[in-house]
Amino acid sequence: MVYYFPSAQEPIEASDSLTPRQIVAELDRYIIGQAAAKRAVAIALRNRLRRQQLPPELAEEVAPKNILMIGPTGVGKTEIARRLARLARSPFLKVEASKFTEVGYVGRDVESMVRDLVHIAAEMVRAEETAAIRARAERAVEERLLELLLPGDIAPAEPMTGTRDKLRRQLKAGELEDRVVEIQMRASSGPAIEVFSAAGIEEMDFKIQDLLGNLMPGRSKSTRLPIHEARKVLQREEEGKLVDADRVARRALERVEQGGIIFLDEIDKISGREAGRGPDVSREGVQRDLLPIIEGTTVKTRYGMVRTDHVLFIGAGAFHVSKPADLIPELQGRFPIRVELHALDQSDFVRILTEPESSLVKQYTALLATEGIALAFSEDAIQAIAACATAVNRSAENIGARRLHTVMEKLLEEISFEGPDLVEKRVLIDAAYVEKQLGDLVRDQDLSRYIL
Repeated sequence: MVYYFPSAQEPIEASDSLTPRQIVAELDRYIIGQAAAKRAVAIALRNRLRRQQLPPELAEEVAPKNILMIGPTGVGKTEIARRLARLARSPFLKVEASKFTEVGYVGRDVESMVRDLVHIAAEMVRAEETAAIRARAERAVEERLLELLLPGDIAPAEPMTGTRDKLRRQLKAGELEDRVVEIQMRASSGPAIEVFSAAGIEEMDFKIQDLLGNLMPGRSKSTRLPIHEARKVLQREEEGKLVDADRVARRALERVEQGGIIFLDEIDKISGREAGRGPDVSREGVQRDLLPIIEGTTVKTRYGMVRTDHVLFIGAGAFHVSKPADLIPELQGRFPIRVELHALDQSDFVRILTEPESSLVKQYTALLATEGIALAFSEDAIQAIAACATAVNRSAENIGARRLHTVMEKLLEEISFEGPDLVEKRVLIDAAYVEKQLGDLVRDQDLSRYIL
């Protein structure tokens, strides 16, 4: 399971000002090809804005048009959904559908993904609220540090105001960072208690902790810390006091209900029928448990009740063995938009290596530059790397663009290892170097299956 917390510092234009064409252009900065999938998610994101402009009674009736992405692994399905969520600043959760089990079996129940999404939204809102009150918290921390410093530093005949001002100046100048002060810290609680229930382990854990907290209030203990460490502890305490937990919960629930995105990967793995062969923990049962969540239901979370009527679900799967028609009819109907993502070829790999803002070539060049190594790639080297990745994908398992990561690591293994000790800091990667490092591996199919 992958969680995504959008950063408030990311320089991305507000999604409510982007047209579908601009959304696709933004996705093109990071993802090569797959125009049909980009258009589908751009329309889905824009429709959310359109819905918000409708009268409340009509907006309530407009359901999101969930998307089913069909295509082999490593072609950009997850990355499109992840980048869309970042663009929309929406709570986003990626979860593998194959990890769920039908109610009655030991394992994760489908409602847990909604609870996880609400937790992500709460962390997003809490980060925003904390940023808004950080300056106030810092001022309060400064006053608390001065109170801790004053008792042992006041001379009997010295005016208190003058001493406080002097300490304040020293504190701001960073002259007291190593001074040790004694603060009261809340003692850590005992190990968490996990209980299996229909609501899930995580929800029962939270409830038991809250109950124990009410029965046995938290104890505190004295700890001596240097000011640079004590400041962090006190900062967290002050931020906790200033952030309104009820407001965080309300905003988190609203953000999930109006803008949440759940990416259901490997949905093809639960599309087999009960009559299928092999181990099967009621895959059709999982589909039926997913159905009310995707249709729209109310789920109980530690932050309150949340409705899933307007959460956008993006399903994805390779569908090599099964096909979308193998899903139960009710679930098929909840994914009205279907887009096919195509396998990547050598020309796509060349573009992936060079065009995105955070391409692999740029990443490795920046990494080695931290040790003074000036790494450069010739055009024929890029073509050779792409050809190697294509050849291995063809002869072994086709894992799409992920093969480039393996090939690049093997290609630069020697430079990465010898990097700190290299005398010549300017290194050119050309076609000859690629052939020297990877040629034998690519030609030996048995070896490439293990190494690449």
